[in-house]
Amino acid sequence: MEQLGLTFAPERRTFSVSELTAVVRSLLEDVFDNVWVAGEVSNCRRAPSGHYYFTLKDEQAQLKCVCFRQNAMYLKVKPQDGLEVLCRGRIGVYEARGEYQLYVETIQPQGHGALQLAFEQLKRKLAAEGLFDDERKRPLPRLPRRIGIVTSPGGAVIADMVRVLERRCPGLHIRLYPAQVQGPNAVPEIVRGLEHFSETGWPDVVIVGRGGGSLEDLWAFNEEPVVRAIAASTVPVVSAVGHQTDFTIADFVADLRAPTPSAAAEIVAPDKAELLAGLQGLEDRARQAVRYRIARLQKRLLEAGVERPAALLRHRLRDRWQRNDELDLRLRERMVGLLRRAEARLRDRQHELAELDLRVQLARRQSRLEGLAQRLEPAVRQRLERAGRRLEVLDRELHSLSPVAILERGYAIVSTGEGAIIRDADRVAADDRLHVRLHRGRLAVRVEAVDGGKEPGR
Repeated sequence: MEQLGLTFAPERRTFSVSELTAVVRSLLEDVFDNVWVAGEVSNCRRAPSGHYYFTLKDEQAQLKCVCFRQNAMYLKVKPQDGLEVLCRGRIGVYEARGEYQLYVETIQPQGHGALQLAFEQLKRKLAAEGLFDDERKRPLPRLPRRIGIVTSPGGAVIADMVRVLERRCPGLHIRLYPAQVQGPNAVPEIVRGLEHFSETGWPDVVIVGRGGGSLEDLWAFNEEPVVRAIAASTVPVVSAVGHQTDFTIADFVADLRAPTPSAAAEIVAPDKAELLAGLQGLEDRARQAVRYRIARLQKRLLEAGVERPAALLRHRLRDRWQRNDELDLRLRERMVGLLRRAEARLRDRQHELAELDLRVQLARRQSRLEGLAQRLEPAVRQRLERAGRRLEVLDRELHSLSPVAILERGYAIVSTGEGAIIRDADRVAADDRLHVRLHRGRLAVRVEAVDGGKEPGR
């Protein structure tokens, strides 16, 4: 009986490297799209583009991480080597290297003193940018008419400031921008309030602050967006956060720090007695309407399936950003190498030029010329003396042969009007006009008679 051969081996499928990497990336991103990872930061590097690249490690493993600029600018604590942190983000694959890595969106420091570390980090950064310099601090207006306040509408702070302002200066125009001063919504609301007053230019001065509390309670005024909004304000800003012993970074960048909110009202308001309080209800309702409209548009976009293409676009951009950073690093290393080789060649050329220094050769030539001049000088002087004596003899002989010397002895030179010298009387006729040159002076004469005979004895 003929036997049938049966093959149970699975069908083989061959992937290209790109296809396999794309499949792995899709699996990782679908499963680990929002994870928290704890570890120690090492090999931290900030690229010129503003992106951070570092490694999270523990005792047994390590994980590559990247935090792009648009996320890094909002971090409370910037990554640095040796820092224990808790990172939130999504796992993805950098296809150019075939490496999986964590795309970090949030970093929280771990351990004792984490908030103080974040405080010192941001303080050093902003101080290096010059945001604390006295030169950029603006004086407060002496007689403000309009005062803007950014603080909580329900706390005792606003009541104390209004009471002080009413007592000191009735008739002032005050606008309160209500903002939470503690909690997750505090930072964006404070920033919006500062930007509102800065963009409208309505107030003469702005007070931003809150009552006292712990470091955690006051932390919104240590956040970089709040500090930069104060620095960018087009009107002077007074920081009034906590009690006299409380300090925040907002105090350093503001145009003036008040020890308390009530003290800020005392400093800002001139000594008058009535205050007209006004709230911007219409603006609040308009802002709420805009938020509602934006929320509806966002919902429609999500329903239209825009989220997936947007995610693909973000992925492509992340890879391009990372690739650009790598190319930038290679270019910088190549430029450093070229500069070093150019410096070496320059040093060699400088050494060769030193060997060919013209000043040394000129000094040698000058020394030889001076020696030659010393040897030639006596001979030249002797020849000049002999030439001088010979010249005197020739001068005397020339003088003796000169017609002028003959004239000195009483002779004269007779010439026609055209200047021809008369040597023979036969060349002259009666009534001719002649010129006679004497030793001193000239004569114009007319011939009366001509005797062409020979002189006696000739």
